[in-house]
Amino acid sequence: MRNDNSPPPPESGSAIPADRHWFTRRSTLVVGVAALAPAALAGWVLTQAFAGPGSDGPSRSAPLASSHSALAPGQRDAKPGSTPGEDASTSPSAGASTPAAAPAPAKGPLTGKTVVVDPGHNAGNFEHTDEIDQQVDIGTGHKECDTTGTTTNAGYKEADFTLDVSLRLRTALEAQGAKVVLTHQADRPWGPCITERARIGNEANADAVVSVHADGVSSGNRGFHIILPAKVKGGAADTAKIVEPSRRLGERIAGNFARTTGSDPANYLGSGTGLVVRDDLGGLNLSTRPKVFIECGNMRDAKDAAQLTSPEWRQKAAQGISDGIVGFLGG
Repeated sequence: MRNDNSPPPPESGSAIPADRHWFTRRSTLVVGVAALAPAALAGWVLTQAFAGPGSDGPSRSAPLASSHSALAPGQRDAKPGSTPGEDASTSPSAGASTPAAAPAPAKGPLTGKTVVVDPGHNAGNFEHTDEIDQQVDIGTGHKECDTTGTTTNAGYKEADFTLDVSLRLRTALEAQGAKVVLTHQADRPWGPCITERARIGNEANADAVVSVHADGVSSGNRGFHIILPAKVKGGAADTAKIVEPSRRLGERIAGNFARTTGSDPANYLGSGTGLVVRDDLGGLNLSTRPKVFIECGNMRDAKDAAQLTSPEWRQKAAQGISDGIVGFLGG
């Protein structure tokens, strides 16, 4: 490829020597430079006169070239580092650090309320059976630190189900203004123990605590049920103050869960009420805050399992639980 600075080839039939071309181009260049020098000098003098004393750059009235190759309609040129579309005159000064503003918490019927959500079990428990088998004191006796939970016949773990519903529930509650604390997010290899789960709710001074589960009984047993704390006293367990508010919480959740999911109360316990009282669960015995467990369905029944493994149904389940909590705390 020919370089643009190389001498042009001679015209067809020309006999002009190559050195003659060079001389001609050099002469022309010298004449051009000589002609431009006075004009450049005059331009520099005018620039200095208009720019004023102390100016070290072009006049501010002259537009600067944009650093953007293209801007969307309605966008303005921005200073380097500013957000596209931001007026450069209002962007932070160079070197200044302005942290992004945190989104304002939602306002709603649960504003000022704290809800603790406890995703039952942990998928890692299957690999840490020695740790979860250790005995812990639940006030009325001793039980395992935690259990693996159940699975569907196809292998879908209860722990995966409970975490999914719990995360959806957190989102729904936060939209109503609540502060939500999760006992875990599968961010630990196993557990926590049932004693720690209860302690998290107590230390958060929670207005309500819900532990999310799914049952694992024989096929044909269908439906959901809410487990309420019995009145117990022993060791660190004393549920006298939470029995009644926990029942109200459970009743609110049961009604809203049935309406939102279309599920019926369990057909194998609770006499069709969807409510069961137990005194052998450490998570309830050791709680000092209103608390219930919800068994959302039976993972071992094919029809219930089809619901539990459906993301759309799990969203309904979370919404039903949330509506129940709103009804309990929001009046």
